[in-house]
Order: sequence, then structure tokens, then C-alpha cells
Amino acid sequence: MPKNIKSEIRKAYLLNKYVIITPGRALRPKDIREQTIISRTATCPFCPDNINKDKILDEIKDKDEWQVLCIENIFPAVSLNNEKAYGTQEVIIENRDHVKELADLSEKEIESVLRMYSRRTLAHSANKKIEYILCFKNQGSKAGASIVHAHSQVFATHILPPDIQEEFSLAQAYRVEHGNCPYCDEIKKEMKSDRKIFEDKHIAAFAPFASEFHYEAWIFTKRHLDNITKLDDKEFESFAKALKIILVKLQKLDLSFNFFLHQVKSDHDQHFYLKIQPRDSIWAGIELGSGLIINSVAPETAAEYYRK
Repeated sequence: MPKNIKSEIRKAYLLNKYVIITPGRALRPKDIREQTIISRTATCPFCPDNINKDKILDEIKDKDEWQVLCIENIFPAVSLNNEKAYGTQEVIIENRDHVKELADLSEKEIESVLRMYSRRTLAHSANKKIEYILCFKNQGSKAGASIVHAHSQVFATHILPPDIQEEFSLAQAYRVEHGNCPYCDEIKKEMKSDRKIFEDKHIAAFAPFASEFHYEAWIFTKRHLDNITKLDDKEFESFAKALKIILVKLQKLDLSFNFFLHQVKSDHDQHFYLKIQPRDSIWAGIELGSGLIINSVAPETAAEYYRK
């Protein structure tokens, strides 16, 4: 997208959210660098020698050593023994090396992390009281990370968050009106647009039309499936490849980011996807006061950066 183009107000695909894309204010990647490494101030609880074996819930091994580990979160926001805040929260330690980020791992190693998400999603789905399962990662200080060692989390609860409920309802309304999944339709459109990042037989990645964050990216399975437990081997492989491409590019920008994927147990017709939202921009008066979001990196510009 040309940098002298006028600003444009864009509406999100389904949600009633609006973003003002202001490409004239877009900054080149070298101008928006930030330091996201958090200094270690104590013994790392996620390094192999410091793991409390009593807290281990699941593991994926490479030879005789764990490669990806799931442990209890010792400071959970919800718990299974609290009816007032019912749920569970776990930590996924993504690799054994204290200094390796997810972007530094091989595609096969990233695939193992995704497979752990699948295993934990399946485990929590067996609990009839759980309605919503969120797998998410915070990397960098602006994204809320508090420990350096590469990790992500799984959060499951009995309530359905309002934003997810709104998306669920609007998607259902779209299906009734058009007879199709809204995201299946969007994938087809975006793979023909300047917002396309990656595509193969199994996976589609793009910068969303109304991106709320600089360099925001979404990764979808092309096959219509409702959660990560339904991915086959080829889809896991392709998903890891697309995620690796995006993470390496974000690492070059030194950006904090969050990513997350959802499962709503009662919705068997949702379309599985992962959202990556970098956190270099700060929401200020317009965003907080009006709910309108200003994004100075057009998604077309972001997608071009990822494709290079």
C-alpha cells in the first residue's frame, strides 16, 4: 500500500469494531525497534534442574528427555476447587534451553508445542463443566511476560467470555444469511489480496483487513474444523511452518507479542485459527475514549514484510 494513501476507517470481519488505518504514519521496521528481553532476577523455575516433578501434568519427549513440558500454574486465576472462579490454568514450557525463544526452535519443535496445546485441550474437554479453553502466549514485557524462559499457558473455565460470545453469535448469523462459514469465505478472499502472508494446501495466513495491532497476523486451517485437536499431521506441519515464518519476522523487529487460540466446547462449527498481536503500539486517548483504534501500519504493509 502506498505510504501517501489517505487514512481509511475499516470494520472488523464480524465484530462491531472499527480501526482507522493510517499508512501515512507507518514507520519502517528499523524505526520501531524495542527491547523485549526481560532480565532474570531469580532462579528460573522453568529450567530443567528446577522443575518441581510433582507439578508435571504432561510431557512430549525427545529420546529420553522432555522436549515440551506441561506443569501446574502455581499462581492460577481459576481453580477446580473454587466454584466462584472455576477452571484451571497450566504452563507449557516450550523447550529446555533458557535462552531459546519459540522463534529459535525448528519447525518440528514448534509443531511439538502445538501438539501439546492439542493434548491439553483434549484433556480439559473431558471436564463437562469446562466451556471455554484458551491457549495463549505472552512474549516480551509489553505483552505481560514475567519469566524469560520460553513458555505459554492454557486457561480453561466454565464461563464463555463476552467477546467470544459476540463472535460466536455473529458467525452464526452470517451462516444463516449466507449459508457458509464467514471465515471460510474470508480465507478465500484474503488469499487473493495484498494481505496474504502464507498459503499451502492446508494453511492460510494473512494480516486481517481491520488489524488492531501493528503487524497483526492470523493463521487458519483451510479445512473447516473447530479446534486444534482435529488437526491432522500435515496440518500440524504446515501450521508450524507458517507460525515460524511470522515469529522469525517479529523477532527481527524485537516486538513483544501475544498469540492465542480458542475452543468453545458448545460450538462445533467454529473455524479454528490463531491470532498473533504484536504490542509495540500503545492505546491512548482515542482508543480508550472512543473505542476506535488507530493502526499506523497497514495490514497490506505488514503482509508484504512477512512475505519478503
